[in-house]
Amino acid sequence: MSFKAVGAAVTRTLWTRGHGTPPLARTPKVNRLSTTCRLLTATTQGGENKEQSCCSADSDGPNGDVHLSKESPQKGKTGDKKRAKEPAGVPGVKKRLFTSTAAPMNQAAFLWARYNDTKRLVHDLIPPGACNLLNSSTIYANNEVDLAEVDIYGFDYDYTLAMYSSALNILIYNKARTFLIEHFKYPEGIHMYDYIPNFTVRGLHYDIQKGLLMKIDAFHYIQPGTVYRGMSPVPDEEVRELYGGTFHVPLEQDSGFYGKGPKLKQFMDIFSIPEMTLLAAVNDFFITNGIEYDPVHLFKDISEAIGMVHLKGYMYKWVMEDLDKFILRGDETDAVLHRLVSHGKKLFLITNSPFSFVDKGMTYMVGKNWRDFFDVVIVQADKPHFFTDCIKPFRRLDSKGDLQWEKINSLDKGQIYKQGNLFDFLRLTGWRGSRVLYFGDHLYSDLADLMLRHGWRTAAIVPELEPETKVVSNNRYTVSLTWLQALTGLMERLQTHRDPQSKLVFEEWQLEREELKVMTKNVFNPQFGSIFRTCHNPTYFSRRLSRFSDIYMASVSCLLNYDPNYTFYPRRTPLQHEAPLWMDQLCTGCMKTPHLEEMSHIR
Repeated sequence: MSFKAVGAAVTRTLWTRGHGTPPLARTPKVNRLSTTCRLLTATTQGGENKEQSCCSADSDGPNGDVHLSKESPQKGKTGDKKRAKEPAGVPGVKKRLFTSTAAPMNQAAFLWARYNDTKRLVHDLIPPGACNLLNSSTIYANNEVDLAEVDIYGFDYDYTLAMYSSALNILIYNKARTFLIEHFKYPEGIHMYDYIPNFTVRGLHYDIQKGLLMKIDAFHYIQPGTVYRGMSPVPDEEVRELYGGTFHVPLEQDSGFYGKGPKLKQFMDIFSIPEMTLLAAVNDFFITNGIEYDPVHLFKDISEAIGMVHLKGYMYKWVMEDLDKFILRGDETDAVLHRLVSHGKKLFLITNSPFSFVDKGMTYMVGKNWRDFFDVVIVQADKPHFFTDCIKPFRRLDSKGDLQWEKINSLDKGQIYKQGNLFDFLRLTGWRGSRVLYFGDHLYSDLADLMLRHGWRTAAIVPELEPETKVVSNNRYTVSLTWLQALTGLMERLQTHRDPQSKLVFEEWQLEREELKVMTKNVFNPQFGSIFRTCHNPTYFSRRLSRFSDIYMASVSCLLNYDPNYTFYPRRTPLQHEAPLWMDQLCTGCMKTPHLEEMSHIR
């Protein structure tokens, strides 16, 4: 049973207990601002239509403000108007009473009773193994994609066709740290800071001027509790003060279209994980030892040191010397390419890596004849400039990888090309629009321009899906997240209780809610949580993933689970204003906050 099904069951049970009938069985005459149902009674002798309202017998107040009794009201004095008959088919509909003579109930007892009822429902209605259906090999759709319409498949190389082990991050970190000490003359004490696996996650932002590593949500707000100066968390109060009394980061200070801004940089590349860890370590060294420094200089030096690892070819050398250690799932890549070609698909490769490196890796994964699978192979393409620059020409490489001099008038199968640009690529191949599906791991460098400017279909490779799916499938996480949603909805619905007793109860609830938020964050990563969520909001990374990719998956091998003519359909998830109609949200469902009922009477 999915989260939606569980939410629907809990919400429906709450309604059934309080109303005698679920909301879907109600009369169509429903006030859209609240749970109050407007029902026209029989016309009086004077032709006047009387309007009645109904609300939950499970009232929102202990003193009977919304209290309903199923017994007939006592008859009033002579001349009092009698209560109209209940409409047929709508049992339990009573006239709203705005005053009550019932003895007042203890507010705290009332709120805790509601709390316990809701918690009991959450635990009772989550079946064992509710999330066992989650599968990390699933392909997820942001947009509808019919593979039968896709004739051409394009691929990046690093972290797309070739998946690397985490051991590569350690070598990149260590070599860049050595460059800092030997080339940039940083203190020897930095050697004390070893690489910490899983200290950071992809998609974080780094404030270049303040030296802060942080996670930002889709609305440009910093997530409290996820700001680090060096290896130490920065208190939320200090973060708010540093950013002018708010957690919001203005658009002009943000990281720009390609994740690079004047003040903030977003780390979107999987290769950037060791860079973020080194930034945290070196910042921590200077702070701990009381050494005055400019965070801007530190950022530039570390960026250059990381760049040297790639430009000087160290990373390529390490991988080529021990392919078994560093390359993962090579047999799956081989199976994907064989399957696509056997179904008549055209393939091409566009990568920033050099030919010698790609040739070694592809030979290891696919075999010496790997180029026979691809109609076009382009290396050292210099993405993302490859997609925007219309000046750099293509150059052909010979079998040894040496540059040739002839002008390129066609892109031929079996040949290797260097640099070039997308505009010449489109002109020479004629591959345009939704016939093309391109796979890459970097949302900006690989996918953004192709989707927004050229109309290609795009597929994001997100290896983090595999460990995060395992976390979401955990029963403890499932129960905690569902209870967090239910508790949030309970607080939203009962927030009009503002007497001293109720405020004390709400303080306890808010404390528990904060603890649940921390727990559901830390199970992914103790410092920064999930790469997809900042509590209830999507992360900045997640929003870009939705914008720049039609589909996304943990690896290209996920294609093996689907027919080549399969159509991926995105799930229609409710917008906030649609949620009451979907009946799948524990937070509010159709039970909107009580003050809206009062607003409906005013209107």
